Amino acid sequence: MGDASDVPDVFDPRIYAAGIPHDRFRVLRDQAPVARQEESEVLGWPAGPGFWAVTRHADVVRVLKDSESYSSYLGATQIRDPAPADLPFIRRMMLNQDPPDHGRLRRLVSRAFTPGRIERFAGTARDRARELLGAAFADGGEVDLVRAVTDDYALLNLTDLLGIPASDRGLLHTWTERVIAYQDPDEPPVLDAEGRPVNPRSPAMLAEMFGYAQELAAHKRAHPADDVMSVLAASELADAELEMFFFLLTVAGNDTVRSAAPGGILALVEHPAEQRRLWDGEVSMDTAVDELLRVHPPVLSFRRTAARDTELAGRKIREGDKVVVFHASANHDERVFADPHRLDLGRTPNPHVSFGDGPHVCLGAHFARLQLRVFHEEVRAACGGLTLAGPPRRLVSNFINGIKSLPVRPQEPSAPRS
Repeated sequence: MGDASDVPDVFDPRIYAAGIPHDRFRVLRDQAPVARQEESEVLGWPAGPGFWAVTRHADVVRVLKDSESYSSYLGATQIRDPAPADLPFIRRMMLNQDPPDHGRLRRLVSRAFTPGRIERFAGTARDRARELLGAAFADGGEVDLVRAVTDDYALLNLTDLLGIPASDRGLLHTWTERVIAYQDPDEPPVLDAEGRPVNPRSPAMLAEMFGYAQELAAHKRAHPADDVMSVLAASELADAELEMFFFLLTVAGNDTVRSAAPGGILALVEHPAEQRRLWDGEVSMDTAVDELLRVHPPVLSFRRTAARDTELAGRKIREGDKVVVFHASANHDERVFADPHRLDLGRTPNPHVSFGDGPHVCLGAHFARLQLRVFHEEVRAACGGLTLAGPPRRLVSNFINGIKSLPVRPQEPSAPRS
């Protein structure tokens, strides 16, 4: 096993509408940890040349750490190849660069993500979570947690961090949906003159967002505040680099929490004994958040391109081949995690790769963990537990592990909020 014709398909984004395909990943990890995958034409998107699917934890970490062999720059980080004309534009983003250029940009931007600045957002995030949950749980009936709480929680926290007026959160939501949900039938693609879908990361599709970024940066230079965009606007970033950072922070900064928050709740309602342990204070919230991130990683996969001939798990990888790591599979690798399909909120150590590894490890991981910790603490304070009130609806995507709808029913708190 190992050729595309005889391995389980983990490319088709429609598979993920039913959840992470753990059975397929298990077969790949056991029998073909680096396996060829076909890129068939799906949902109007053209066929591609195929890629190597990397599913074991050790191999995923190796690829993520070895930027000399596995490049983010050569073909960017999405499975589908960008149009050749768009590739130079896409390469401007830090996510799609290799060291040393990646390191220069990361150092510039990391100045904005100081622990002190992030911690100052904790109080605002807590107040917001209480307000949203209080309104959602007011009548004690069924509620769609995504629509009522987590979408706004993630978006409004992001506007605070970046220094964007809360009234503009609708713009951020529109831009994020366009980029993240492009494979989902609920988000119809924009078509070109020949009827082909247009890459949502192309210059034409991002022009509105970039124009907004420049206007916001100009405002921050004239009226600086304690936010990330004020820091970026005053930095040595070129205009094109600033635009790409705004794009990256808007999409990644929103969708990490937007996916992980309801995903964590879904894991808890599916494992009531572990939910009770959390509600009873038997496990640390920090270890609980990491375990929820392990079982529901916000990002399913990332692509690299082989910069030279190499070998991975006994497979010969040729220069120019696409190599795609699957975080969701690595996080359930039996070679690393005992009983990986059991939710264990006290699991330690927990070397999940939900925030990546190597030079591209998520720049905002600390901020994401903070938001998730606050969110789960406030859910616990707002009710006595949660049960599932209907089936969740998942995003059709092989990239983002998104949840579009999560109907839950809160239980009465066993004690009043302290």
